[in-house]
Amino acid sequence: MIGMKHVLLGFTALALAAPVSAQAQAPVQAQTGAPIYTSDLITRWGKQVRPDNAWRSYPRPQMKRERWLNLNGQWDYAIRNKTAPMPATADGKILVPFAVEAKLSGVARSVLPTDRIWYRRNFAVPAEWQGQRVLLHFGAVDYEAHILVNGSLVGSHRGGSDSFALDVTDYLRSGQNDLVEQVSDVTSAGAQPRGKQQLDPNSIWYTPVSGIWQTVWLEPVPPLHIEDVKITPDIDKGELAVDVALNHSATDTDAVRITASSRGRKIASVIVRGNRPGRLAIPDARLWSPSDPFLYDLKLELVKVANPLVGYTDKSPHQSRGDVILTEREAAAYRDARVEGAPTDTVESYFGMRKSSLGAGPVAGQPALLLNNKPLFQNGTLDQGWWPDGLLTPPSEEAIRWELAYLKKAGFNMLRKHIKVEPAQYYYEADRMGILIWQDMPSGAENDSLDQFVRPSSQSEAVMPQETTNAFEYELTRMISDLRNHPSIVTWVVNNEGWGQYASTRLGKMVRDLDPSRTINKTSGWTDTGDAGTDMYDIHSYEDVPNAPSYQANRAVVIGEYGGIGLPLEGHVWRPEMRNWGYQTATDRKDYAHRYRRKFDEIVRQARERGLSAAVYTQTSDVEGEVNGLLTYDREESKLPVEEFARIHAPLVPPEQRK
Repeated sequence: MIGMKHVLLGFTALALAAPVSAQAQAPVQAQTGAPIYTSDLITRWGKQVRPDNAWRSYPRPQMKRERWLNLNGQWDYAIRNKTAPMPATADGKILVPFAVEAKLSGVARSVLPTDRIWYRRNFAVPAEWQGQRVLLHFGAVDYEAHILVNGSLVGSHRGGSDSFALDVTDYLRSGQNDLVEQVSDVTSAGAQPRGKQQLDPNSIWYTPVSGIWQTVWLEPVPPLHIEDVKITPDIDKGELAVDVALNHSATDTDAVRITASSRGRKIASVIVRGNRPGRLAIPDARLWSPSDPFLYDLKLELVKVANPLVGYTDKSPHQSRGDVILTEREAAAYRDARVEGAPTDTVESYFGMRKSSLGAGPVAGQPALLLNNKPLFQNGTLDQGWWPDGLLTPPSEEAIRWELAYLKKAGFNMLRKHIKVEPAQYYYEADRMGILIWQDMPSGAENDSLDQFVRPSSQSEAVMPQETTNAFEYELTRMISDLRNHPSIVTWVVNNEGWGQYASTRLGKMVRDLDPSRTINKTSGWTDTGDAGTDMYDIHSYEDVPNAPSYQANRAVVIGEYGGIGLPLEGHVWRPEMRNWGYQTATDRKDYAHRYRRKFDEIVRQARERGLSAAVYTQTSDVEGEVNGLLTYDREESKLPVEEFARIHAPLVPPEQRK
């Protein structure tokens, strides 16, 4: 949350305009955003998108409650200069959750640094939610958002990739409620984390995304409820740590019952005091891996227990009831406590028992990336996550499933989610389907005005203004908090190619402190800052034949990007009239196959002889002017048959992963 004083001042003299009609209105002259370029390309899934089917799945699969209300669909919108008051009329309709610039939003207009986007819709709270608190959730809004309900400012948020929620209960009224959101986004005119968005897209920089771009939804919760859960598997001890945080302090009789099960069979259960750590024994665990992506079910229930501390007499200072760490006696009291009545809050979740670490590899003396304590070569793609119709928002959940299945069939077991955060449903599909993810933090501050684009030959990192580092680290910690429970994510990548790179060792150590259960890649490509705060030495190698990093005594060696073979296919390019770009250009599919095989044969050799642990091919699909994907931008054509990719990759695919 950010300070709201200046926002309140901007609204003191405004009266809310009357709601606009449900019919789309013609754009009015006051709209400032110019029409943006939209290609004729549209995916097969985009062709099926309608207001009644746009992103209908539960938006937070790892904290699932039975009751919720999806607010995706047609909203009123307007684009005005940021100094203008709230408009009295809308410019038209926008399909949420697609961004203003996206074709699927129905708007496809630019948003300038001087603009403000206005959103508006009505909603009614279901009668059966009476007596509950009502939370308004946003999957992601790029970049700075202020939310009003029935004319009152409820809250604000700054950050383009992280989720947030507001308790709107005290602002609600019976019947229809008026929801207004205003959003500003300076994109590449500022230092904010934004990944590959640029106001003037070209080459490796893409069309910006502004405003709401993930699901908006309502959820009823009891006054005391489960707010967060942190799940950490430990396969060496055969245990699962489950830390459940409630929304406020609990009494001695407030407890959480944690139950792990497998296909309907209870594995373990424990009762812990509210806001205290829990631990479950998971004996003979079935380990999660790309070849066996097994998921356990996890249920969290907020319950009342008969006071377990009656007769509790140990009053020594270090064992008082107020301590965060429970004594064994107190913990035992809760384990044996009697539950009274039905749970007041229930959350369904899941987990995978897996370990991501650094250890001894097949080449003596060269550490390797391990999965479940065994070396596993991680063969991945650089996955930008952009779509011709939805931009940062995939057109549908089915599109996600199709693309992940394609990568698996092609013999990949990993993808590097490149300076972009996906909707939570994406990571659920990766968890379920079994593909490893290196999750990048979206870059920022690489604009020339700040001179913080650290070049490959730089001997030092940039020095950032405090406001810039605050924004970056806030979103970095939020990203980890949002995504840390997904077993598919095995590596956090802090910085890419010096784009706004600063204090990488400190940030790498900070990420490890936040989450010691994964490997850390503090700098992918370009300026390396040594062993501290990282598990790997990562270079980018776009030569004709990729070259692995030199031997490293204390970290794995990986190629974080290579390849980039361009092959434009007629009828499937973003802008036929422009120069379509790749690191190399193949003359036809036969030439493409020859170049690809030559590169991967070298990856195989270096994995076997030099201990290379991972390689990331650029890239999953073409993106706008880039044509170096395995797939075309519309995902209609594979540059090679998927079976041929699988045959090329076979030497580094473990036998148990082969189909």
